[in-house]
Amino acid sequence: MMITPVHRSRDIERKPEYLQPDKCVPPPSRSSLGTMWFIRDGCGIACAVVTWMLVFYADFVVLLVMLVPSRDYVYSVINGTLFNTLAFLALASHFRAMLTDPGAVPKGNATKEFIESLQLKPGQVVYKCPKCCSIKPDRAHHCSVCKRCIRKMDHHCPWVNNCVGENNQKYFVLFTMYIALISLHALIMVGFHFLYCFEEDWTKCSSFSPPTTVILLILLCFEALLFLIFTSVMFGTQVHSICTDETGIERLKNQKPTWEKISGWEGMKVAFGGAFSLGWFSPFSNLDCKKTPSAEVAAAAPASAIMTQEEIEQFLAQDVAVQVLHE
Repeated sequence: MMITPVHRSRDIERKPEYLQPDKCVPPPSRSSLGTMWFIRDGCGIACAVVTWMLVFYADFVVLLVMLVPSRDYVYSVINGTLFNTLAFLALASHFRAMLTDPGAVPKGNATKEFIESLQLKPGQVVYKCPKCCSIKPDRAHHCSVCKRCIRKMDHHCPWVNNCVGENNQKYFVLFTMYIALISLHALIMVGFHFLYCFEEDWTKCSSFSPPTTVILLILLCFEALLFLIFTSVMFGTQVHSICTDETGIERLKNQKPTWEKISGWEGMKVAFGGAFSLGWFSPFSNLDCKKTPSAEVAAAAPASAIMTQEEIEQFLAQDVAVQVLHE
């Protein structure tokens, strides 16, 4: 069997016993699977906690240092409402990105029964991950932190303590967008507040002492500038990946597409769950229009592609039936 250039980074494991049912533990039944997705990674949990603390610090400075002492009631109400709304949406998006299954492939599904359900064509090659003992769909990659294969994995982000993949990319994009917006808003308010304090008495422009006020504003300015640059770059990178239908890993490997690419606006509609609407900007809307992997396989496989028991046995016994990925 010839290996195409796109598979040059994939080593062939010529041991058919890798795919034997007794080598893999069948995945648990769907009813026994929990609905909560959370990665127990110390570094990721610490980064997620720091993210929330930084947002709360920014909110503290904006409200108690700049807005509450202001004598312009309308200015304080408008900016306070806008900032807290964006901050709430940012934290909600972070929460959804962190606790949403990014598209994990079930562990231990490299079994004879699962191969039968795939309705493979005779001689068709499937890929098996030796780390989580799963049959890997196209464009799936193994994450060493999540310890799972993730469909359309873009990268693992410690700031959300999760992979960015097929099912949670929308929430990650919203998280970076809202963090960039509140960072820009905070920078603008810090600039106006410094001007106000220079024109007025420093003892009257804040509830804190002048040295404390300066320190708090400088720290907020540094935090906002840093995160504005970081999240703006991440937001632009993610939108570019969606519009070009190419994940970060695929771009890094310079992988030639073997899938039918959907570009531009169609890619955005797939990633955000449908036609353009206000739901695109809501971290509370779900991606209901996505097909399940089993439905995609069933729709793609014609009835004539169903393998007989004898063909499956021959398939399992082939030396090159399984290509093991080392990532």
